[in-house]
Amino acid sequence: MPLGFRIRDNKNKVSDALVAKFKDMPVANVSDCMSRMTAGGPSLRPMHKSGYLSGPALTVKTRPGDNLMLHKAIDMARPGDVIVCDGGGDCTNSLMGEIMLAYAMTRGVAGFVINGAIRDLDAFRIRNLPVFAAGVSHRGPYKDGPGEIGYDIAIDGMVIQPGDLMIGDSDGVLCVPKDYAETILKATQEKNAAEIRQFADIDAGKVNRAWVNESLERLGCKIE
Repeated sequence: MPLGFRIRDNKNKVSDALVAKFKDMPVANVSDCMSRMTAGGPSLRPMHKSGYLSGPALTVKTRPGDNLMLHKAIDMARPGDVIVCDGGGDCTNSLMGEIMLAYAMTRGVAGFVINGAIRDLDAFRIRNLPVFAAGVSHRGPYKDGPGEIGYDIAIDGMVIQPGDLMIGDSDGVLCVPKDYAETILKATQEKNAAEIRQFADIDAGKVNRAWVNESLERLGCKIE
């Protein structure tokens, strides 16, 4: 099978139980619990009206402006999958529009992450399946390949392996490696609990801001 034009069906993926548990987790808090070192980049923005993205990644790598392998990925998708397509970040030609979106919804696809452009933006907002993309272009795609399905991809330094957990909200998207998802979930739950206590202190007027000046002093900032 030639490198760059190949398909692999991966069945090793994050569990449905973990997918469900992450749906209540703010992406920013999960990111903090991953040392703030991983992100899909600021260009991947929600194209749907509202809603949280959570599901195992079905990975696609395609030539910029070509969606043949993205079509095949929709045919291969299992209910709950998030199709993650690296189109090189190029937004000259769109990689999918409303027809593909409608078909994917009948397949039970949980959402898309497109490192490229979409079109028919109004329809994406109306249908409201979680979709994150790098841009919008009315220019349509080609269907010639090459590309890959079911292999590791990377978007803006964020490595995504097939079956990893993809999450997304209005702050952007994040890949949670499936082998560490349980650990990251526990840390995020603890962070969420700490924030609830912090908000309660703010509302009660019990905020201690001494750490700000302590940090400035430690870092050698001169305050006159």
